Amino acid sequence: MRSNFDKELEMLNAQLTAMSSAVENSIEYATQALVFGNMEKAESAIVFDSEVDDLEKDIEKQCVKILLLQQPVAKDLRQVSAALKMITDMERIGDQARDICELLINADREVKINPEGIIAQMAVATVNMVHSAVQSFVSNDMQAACKVIEFDDIIDNMYSSAKKEIINRIKEEKEDVDFLVDLLSIAKYFERIGDHTTNIAEWVIFSITGVHKNENMMYTVK
Repeated sequence: MRSNFDKELEMLNAQLTAMSSAVENSIEYATQALVFGNMEKAESAIVFDSEVDDLEKDIEKQCVKILLLQQPVAKDLRQVSAALKMITDMERIGDQARDICELLINADREVKINPEGIIAQMAVATVNMVHSAVQSFVSNDMQAACKVIEFDDIIDNMYSSAKKEIINRIKEEKEDVDFLVDLLSIAKYFERIGDHTTNIAEWVIFSITGVHKNENMMYTVK
């Protein structure tokens, strides 16, 4: 029975890794669309969001299969439960990347960012956060999950800086206000991606320790 459960869990981890890759690709393509004004990349990111949605359904089915057939308890149960929670946040991250791309596609003018600017830095940082969070689950690495949570403060600071910069540019009235408002929205999307990634890392910690700080949940570790 244990060997069967391990095989099912390996499949689950592989699916989670695939979903993470699709989410990362979605953010990366959205970023390339932002930096280069490449709407083909924006459209590709939207396609990745559909892949993310499909993978979420596949993982839900895999989790239900494990719960019904393997009837896991203690830490094994927490792993499956955490995976179900994590995919909800990954799906929402995919939605945020899609929203960025739809904003770009529907904008009245070209929206491009400085590849060395703070919004581009936020984009790169969030991709790394997503990858690290999911890998911390696969490798059962609590320290890595904690680092992801700590890094969210950096994302928040980046957003605050970007917001101040954009508001100052709006006050100067030297640029298209609609363009700047779009930039502010995009920065907020990346900040939200950081928040969702933090949620993923918190569920990783729950899977390891049995405690989730925001849910007042505690399972006895066995």
